[in-house]
Amino acid sequence: MIPPIASQFVAGTSASGALTHVSECNEAGMGGILNLLGEHYHEPGPAAEDTEEYCHLASQLAVRDLNGCLSVKPSQIGIDVGPDVFTSNFEQIVEAAAANDVFVWCDMEDHTTTDTTLDAVEATARDHPNGVGVAIQANLTRTRDDLARLADVPAAVRLVKGAYDEPSSVALDSKSAVDDAYEEYLEFLFREFDRGVAVGSHDPAMLEVAVDLHEEYGTPFEIQMLMGVREDAQRELAAKGYEVNQYVPYGGKWMQYFYRRVRERKENALFAARAVLGV
Repeated sequence: MIPPIASQFVAGTSASGALTHVSECNEAGMGGILNLLGEHYHEPGPAAEDTEEYCHLASQLAVRDLNGCLSVKPSQIGIDVGPDVFTSNFEQIVEAAAANDVFVWCDMEDHTTTDTTLDAVEATARDHPNGVGVAIQANLTRTRDDLARLADVPAAVRLVKGAYDEPSSVALDSKSAVDDAYEEYLEFLFREFDRGVAVGSHDPAMLEVAVDLHEEYGTPFEIQMLMGVREDAQRELAAKGYEVNQYVPYGGKWMQYFYRRVRERKENALFAARAVLGV
């Protein structure tokens, strides 16, 4: 059982519970992005098991006629086992999803996996145009070149600031520098991408920038936020007519994810403290 505090950030331990949460998101005017918790597998067995789970999720989204998609971590489906294992498993998920008209996002992890991740997404996108997308991290110094590369690839981009503790040799050091880069890259995406932009941010300032860029360029966009973080704002944005998709993690490996969410933001830590104290 997931404690009530953690259940604000994790949609239960089962696929059934996660799909029910996506249905609730739909009722609130939002889509759901399903992510089975798990990462850094070093054996092919667990990677294959989670690959099968994602294929099952794709079919269930279709059967239940839900507005939802999938988001997969490379280290969950074999990138630490070997690039070929990861690429094969990712292709299997995308093929199962395509058969059910379900979109697949590929999360981005630390900088050592960026090239392999982009190679797999680009290759898969060529076979399944506009059926896949990839997260790109604004804090990495290589991101400008990565976005230029993706401009000609039939894949969507989710722009995030970046949550990994990267060395200064490959990443920007300060919050202000990351914010400036995020705005720069958003402008590039809205100007150069005609297939839509995913704004992966809880920062009100960045969301305002996205709205302004949409008005300037007319490029369609969606807002992606985490379950349990600024949910009132998520619903308000959806009510205003913006496309909002909530990232919905679930599964038995919830504890590490929950504590990472609590550590990330002061607001999350205060929420958890109030829940413990009953205030």
